Amino acid sequence: MVALKREPNLASPDDVYNLVVDAHKGLDEAQCRALDARLILLLANHVGDESVIREAIAAARAGLAPPA
Repeated sequence: MVALKREPNLASPDDVYNLVVDAHKGLDEAQCRALDARLILLLANHVGDESVIREAIAAARAGLAPPA
């Protein structure tokens, strides 16, 4: 079993962030959600390990404030 990598693992994280932000330019909210869903599924497929994906989901949810 592989654990979720939590230490920095990108040579240029700011560049990657900007790629994701720029990919949303000119899209409406529905298109942004569709892009996010497609990107998530493509990356999840690339990871290929359900336990790592579950760990990533739990970590991402843990950082969210409770709904208002």
